[in-house]
This record gives sequence, structure tokens and C-alpha cells, in this order.
Amino acid sequence: MVFQFLTMNNTKKFLILISTILSSVLLTQAQEAGRKVPDNIMQQVHEEVKTPYKYGLVMIPPNDSKKLDCPTIFKKGKNWFMTYIIFDGRGYETWLAKSKDLLNWTNMGRIMSFTDTTTWDSNQKAGYNALQDLKWGGNYKLQRFNDKYWMSYFGGNTRGYEAGLLSLGMAFTDKDPSRVHEWQRLDSPILKATDKDARWYDNSTMYKCSVIWDKDKNTGHPFIMYYNARGDSINPARGAERISMAVSDDMVKWKRYGDTPVINHHKGISGDAVIQKMGNLYVMFYFGAFWKERQGEGAFNRFACSYDLKTWTDWQGVDLIKPSEPYDETFAHKSFVVKHKGVVYHYYCAVNKKEQRGIAVATSKDIGKTTLMFATK
Repeated sequence: MVFQFLTMNNTKKFLILISTILSSVLLTQAQEAGRKVPDNIMQQVHEEVKTPYKYGLVMIPPNDSKKLDCPTIFKKGKNWFMTYIIFDGRGYETWLAKSKDLLNWTNMGRIMSFTDTTTWDSNQKAGYNALQDLKWGGNYKLQRFNDKYWMSYFGGNTRGYEAGLLSLGMAFTDKDPSRVHEWQRLDSPILKATDKDARWYDNSTMYKCSVIWDKDKNTGHPFIMYYNARGDSINPARGAERISMAVSDDMVKWKRYGDTPVINHHKGISGDAVIQKMGNLYVMFYFGAFWKERQGEGAFNRFACSYDLKTWTDWQGVDLIKPSEPYDETFAHKSFVVKHKGVVYHYYCAVNKKEQRGIAVATSKDIGKTTLMFATK
């Protein structure tokens, strides 16, 4: 009887201890949610991600009629892959490249092509891989949902550089994403600037969209999209470009989340968010351009941090990447950052004064310089 009493008593104490620990964890999470990230943590993130050594161009167009943009990097097996977009005068198509060492890349072919039809996205298909593992320095693999790989994109049917009404779409495949094939697409846009519930900040047109799988459901939904869009309550076409959120439970039906952008510099562009996770902290890499306080500085890469994916603290220090070299003297923007074997690789779109556009990389360690250069005119 005494043994039984002691066992029951110990079990009760154990349950109380577990309850206390869980309460403490939940309290810590609740305190962190919505809280500003302290300056010392922001500084630590900067020290971790900074890449002071510009290696140079790693992907260039075959000729000046084509412009490369928006790299997304993922890993499958022993190889690395890059999806990126090319503008050729008609609009954007999405392409795939391959590398063994993150520096030497080989183009493989198109995965979302123009369609000579009357579909809403016939002339613009700018794609970005979705549902990638978020862990900083992790495996960088793409995750499947409902036995499919997913890719968000912005599309439109008007010819020209980001011309006409651009809307957000969703593509998917049940095939190997590291092999060249045409991805399937939903028939209709998932978000449009002309939706009845369009906000003041996205009522003109929409651009890059990045989708993550938040298994903690910080928003109450598993899938979160960060998208940049232009809009204004008075003159939408002359509004700033800002980063906002949408959510989904199934990757097909999407709805806007909140009534304000999460990154807003009120003038110019804040765009192309890419999310990674360092411990309990989320890091958003994004770019800025034409901000009121930075006129004449071109485009540059920044970051922000969050504990809950909803409230973001903007880094106030120096740029991660900015124009400094002949190949990126106009714009050095649109991040994708990878940490592999102790080295940080910061891929970005480099634009020179001749408006030649390619993919460059900067690194955390000095690994030399590329020999790849834009064609001389």
C-alpha cells in the first residue's frame, strides 16, 4: 500500500512538472509572438548571414535580348538546382539549371513556357519553388504536399516587361522537380489585384510570391504566402510596392491575411521575400529600391526577422548586398541565400548600366573570382 501511494504521488508530481514546463514554453512563445526582435539578436543574424566577398556572375544570358532574374536554389540528391526566370521581350518564362558545387551552373531548359492560347498567363510565367525546408543551413529540399511539388508564380497575358495586369498563380507536378518538364498549373489565378477583397496596398498589380509550410500554424493555417504588390488607396498605379501575406489550407484556395503589409517603406519597392529559420527565429531576405531616403542608390538586399511570421523587425544596419561592381553597378537585388559546409552563398540578380542582367553570388569566405562576364557590346 505504501509503495502504491508513493508511485501515485510521484506520478502526480511528474505530471505537475510536465505541466509547468509546457506552461513555461507556451508563455515564452506567447511573449515572443508579436515582439520586436532585440537589436543584439538582429546583429547576430547579420554576422551569420553577411557575405562580404563577391565571387561574381554564375549565370549569364546567351545574348543581350534575354535577361536572367530571380534565382531559387534547392537540393536533390548530390546536386543543386536553380529555378530562375528569363525575360526575352515577350515576357517571363521559368527555367531550370544544375550545379554540383553551387558555383558552376548548367542550364537545363524551360519548366514553364509561353502558351499560344487565350489563357490568363499566356505571356508571363515567373515561378518560385514552394514548400522548401526552412532550416538555415539545412537540406534545402523541396517538400511534397498531396503527393505534389508546388511552385507559386506571377502571370499575365500582356506582352512586355511586367506589363498589364499581373496576378498570382499556382503550378504543381507529381514528377521529379530536378528534371526538365512542363509543370501543370491551376486554371485560374489564386489572387488578383481586381479581387473584391483586394486591399489598398495590392489593388494595382502583383509580383513575386514565396510560399512556406508553417507546420506550427502561426496564422492558424499551414501555408503562408509572402507576395509583393503595388497599390494605393488614391492612385493604385502610382503606389509603392510592399510585401504582404496570404494563407491557405490546401495550396489551392488562398485568402489575404491582415489589412496591412508586413514590410512597407512607403515609397519605391520592398519585395521578393524569401524565408528561412534559425532556431526559433524566422529571417526574411528581401530587396529594396527607390526608397525616399535612398534615392540614387539603385536596388539592394536587406533582411528582417520575426518570432511568429506575422510581426517583422527590419534590420537597420548596412545592406547585405548593394551595387559595387561593373556587373551589378545599377541593381544588386532579389536574394536567395544558402549556407552549406560553413559557407554562406548569397545569390542575387545583377544589373549593369548597359541593362544586362544575370545571376551573381557573394560568399562569406573568399573563394576567388569568377571568369564569367556579360558579353561586351
